[in-house]
Amino acid sequence: MNRNRMLDRDSYRNRIETAANMEQSKINRDSFEPAYIQLINILRELISRGIYRSGDRLPSESQLCKEYQVSPMTVRRAINTLIEQGVVSTAQGKGTFVKPLQLSTVTFGLDQLQALLSGETETQVKILQVRIVKADEAVSSKLSMPVGTRTIHIERLLSRNGEPWIFHREYLIYDPRRPVVETEMEVASLYGLFSRGNHSDFKFGKLSIVASVLSDTDARLLQSAPGKPAFVLEHLFYDFDYTPVSWGWFVCRGDRFSFSSTVGHWGTP
Repeated sequence: MNRNRMLDRDSYRNRIETAANMEQSKINRDSFEPAYIQLINILRELISRGIYRSGDRLPSESQLCKEYQVSPMTVRRAINTLIEQGVVSTAQGKGTFVKPLQLSTVTFGLDQLQALLSGETETQVKILQVRIVKADEAVSSKLSMPVGTRTIHIERLLSRNGEPWIFHREYLIYDPRRPVVETEMEVASLYGLFSRGNHSDFKFGKLSIVASVLSDTDARLLQSAPGKPAFVLEHLFYDFDYTPVSWGWFVCRGDRFSFSSTVGHWGTP
């Protein structure tokens, strides 16, 4: 038999024995936390510690029931949750396996932008201009309207502690029956997009982020130098009739914003 394969088997066996001997791998019957949640946390911890690694098969349903003194329903609920979380996968007739790290599934958050727009930081908003303009070809294409249709054009400068961070340009559908109020001209309409509240009149939106450099105008407004790195976050939002009603973009200074994510199985250090 191949020596490397023997070593792999020995390593796997040692890890399984370690898992069986771990004191924290117990279900606390006196806890207010449901048993299936406890089992999820136990399995995630074993995975994060490398007891079970990418490609390893988890114990069978009957083994988990016996090991943790729980019902089959509890085990199934825990495993199904781990599947939904992308931690494990199942193969018919073979068992449940730890999923390998997959960079294609990584998502990046907009935490910094949300903090600026949700009141978590001291954000100052300066309205640079609000005017009614005729839609050019770009606006017409994005908002699905004829060229020349009147739209509301708003430009805002968002600063933190007196330092400009973001320049925002937006085009909105113009509705003469619905005047633009001061809160919309400021940043209240943006709060709903990035907060967890129900303050948005939009049904869904499309976001895209591209790396860019600051133009002369952007650099002047953001107190930086032309050609410096920037992130451009474009947004297109739709109402509940699936009609595009808002198109715009945030120009963010590249030295003020970063996008990060955690990959793999993170547990208790």
